[in-house]
This record gives sequence, C-alpha cells and structure tokens, in this order.
Amino acid sequence: MTDTEYLALAEATLDAIERGIDTTDADIECERSGNVLTLEFESGAKIIVNLQLPMHEVWMASKSGGFHYRHDGRYWRDTRDASELFAELSRAASEHAGEPVVLAAG
Repeated sequence: MTDTEYLALAEATLDAIERGIDTTDADIECERSGNVLTLEFESGAKIIVNLQLPMHEVWMASKSGGFHYRHDGRYWRDTRDASELFAELSRAASEHAGEPVVLAAG
C-alpha cells in the first residue's frame, strides 16, 4: 500500500468514526485535530484514535490499553490479536458511555 492509498483509507476511517459518533444517542464529544480523533465521555474518560503514516497503521488508546491496527485489504486488524478496529472501538465506547455504542466502517 502506498502512503497515498493509506492516507485515503485511514482518513475515510476517521470520517466513519466521526459520522458514527454523530448518530449515536450516547453523550460523546468528538474532536478532530489533523490526524488525531479524540472521543470524550461524560465520565471524563477518553479514547484517542490517530493515524501513524510511517507504519501505515491506525492506533487507538483507551483506558484498556493501546492498540495498533493494520489494514488487511478488508479490515483494520489489531497487530497482536487480529481483532477488528470498529468492533473494539464500539466495545470501548460502550464501556465508557455506559450504554451500547455501535460504530461501523462506511
């Protein structure tokens, strides 16, 4: 994957996360600054999603830890356990929001 292909795919991923947060009923503030997306919850907890161009990865940091996702041609998969980004982000957001939050690509 070229840097240009990665950036297009990764930017679309951040856009999808923002759209998903905008459509949920949960009280989540979403702020984007360049290639960094911060989700802040009523409890004060945060989830940070950011792009890592040199590695062609998307990184997510939350109370449960830091995760690195690499695109496998179809999904962003965690480099340690192959879990999918949107599934893990939905799980973490639901935990912080105290109610179900479902996020999906595109």
